[in-house]
Amino acid sequence: MTDVEVVDARGLDCPQPVILAKKAIERRDRILVLVDDDIALENVKRLAAKVGCGVEVEKQHDGTFQIHMSKTTAQDAPAADEPFLSGDRGFAQGGPFVVVISDNRMGRGSDELGNVLIRAFLHTLCQQEVKPDAMIFYNSGVKLTLKDSEVIEDLQQLAGDGVEMLVCGTCLNYFDVTKDMVVGTISNMYDIAGLMSRAGRLVTP
Repeated sequence: MTDVEVVDARGLDCPQPVILAKKAIERRDRILVLVDDDIALENVKRLAAKVGCGVEVEKQHDGTFQIHMSKTTAQDAPAADEPFLSGDRGFAQGGPFVVVISDNRMGRGSDELGNVLIRAFLHTLCQQEVKPDAMIFYNSGVKLTLKDSEVIEDLQQLAGDGVEMLVCGTCLNYFDVTKDMVVGTISNMYDIAGLMSRAGRLVTP
């Protein structure tokens, strides 16, 4: 194990586990990442897919996950489940069109009106000829991705039309609703900030 770098990311907040793992795999061919929650596990696994690494996971008796990442040859590399993050989706020149949803209502003032407006916005977005390349959900915006959301059918339609959806894992954990998310991919601030920084159009309703 002397050639394996150990990254102890237990107890660290998002996006530190991903950042530390990324830096380590850039230095070494094999690393072992230790995390102690499901969100960090999924984020590190997605990082492995993104950078073309093989990954194996072992769950320990104390609830810790040992994530073994190893660099692979190009022909053996697994297909990434988030190609838009690696820049190979063929976005229009200038970067992707990204919609950022930070609340489960639209605008300030009346909560009742805000609920009506966000439903109308997302339903209208479904009807647009030019749809976003990706959508980001954070803070209470993640509640829109839950099974009892009033806009879940519209979001599922957008996802079916190829719109990528990143849902903040830290926010899901904060509201204790991770198990109720039914659309999108659980993500982290590293990927969210990266996508926002590359956006050609960034819309926040």
